[in-house]
Amino acid sequence: MAKLKIKYYPDPVLQKKSEPLTDFGSAMQKFFDDMIETMYVEDGVGLAAPQVGVSKRILIACPTVKEGEEYVIVNPEISEERGREMGSEGCLSLPGISGQVPRAKKIRLQFQDREGKPHNVEIKDFFARIIQHEVDHLNGILLIDRVDFDKRQQLLADYRRL
Repeated sequence: MAKLKIKYYPDPVLQKKSEPLTDFGSAMQKFFDDMIETMYVEDGVGLAAPQVGVSKRILIACPTVKEGEEYVIVNPEISEERGREMGSEGCLSLPGISGQVPRAKKIRLQFQDREGKPHNVEIKDFFARIIQHEVDHLNGILLIDRVDFDKRQQLLADYRRL
């Protein structure tokens, strides 16, 4: 496995919609493992492929932060959202800042696993927040796009000072 290079805002790859993944071969299996390693090295709980420069619909999530409990989620689609709550979020592509972001408490998620097998699950609470944050990355949306104008300006000013 190898640590991948994180892309930082305003890298253009972070602001475009990712393409579906169709190849689940050995090169992609290595990439999944490299994403997992990168997420842990960077102290994250989630990582989307655009954050390492690959515009594909792939994300890694591990709400427990325990090695071996990661989820490889490919071509995710959120089909249902229930409840709302505010919560603090940070982002590996915007290091050093965080903001209060509204998210659904529960989601219904369709996706493929690392072998391409389809799944349809309900996810809630912190895990749902991680998935929504990472799916946003796959759609070219950053946490600064989820806060009001004044907060966005403040966060960007803080980010530029770091």
